[in-house]
Amino acid sequence: MTEVVTIAEVTDLAAPLAIRAEVFIEEQGVSRPDEVDGRDGDCLHWLATDGEGPVATLRVLPRGDVAKIQRVAVLRRARGTGLGAALMRHVMAALAERGFRRATLGAQTEAIGFYTRLGFVARGPIYDDAGIPHRDMDRDLGDTG
Repeated sequence: MTEVVTIAEVTDLAAPLAIRAEVFIEEQGVSRPDEVDGRDGDCLHWLATDGEGPVATLRVLPRGDVAKIQRVAVLRRARGTGLGAALMRHVMAALAERGFRRATLGAQTEAIGFYTRLGFVARGPIYDDAGIPHRDMDRDLGDTG
């Protein structure tokens, strides 16, 4: 990642929803009802912006001291640049500062290596979510490096 990127928590969901629509609905064929699940109001949202505009997002559903990371989406133009990992590290540090002890997520099986490099450990069987194979993963938030 060579370009300056800003990562911030946001309450205006226009850009996060647009990124998610492009990645999940348009590219991956997820149905709109599966993507727009009515839970956004219960979640915390982060947005990464580069010189060209909004480029990546994720949301977090708080569950006590566990943070369920969801809807991690990076636009095609920024994939493979390290931006997704930077977004995840930033958010995990922010979550740890807020007192969350663990992070959990449902990883698309193609992304398990990405999350493993960030310290997540796969558990349980592979399952279908919106027509895409997933596996649950989690990690402690004490070490967010």
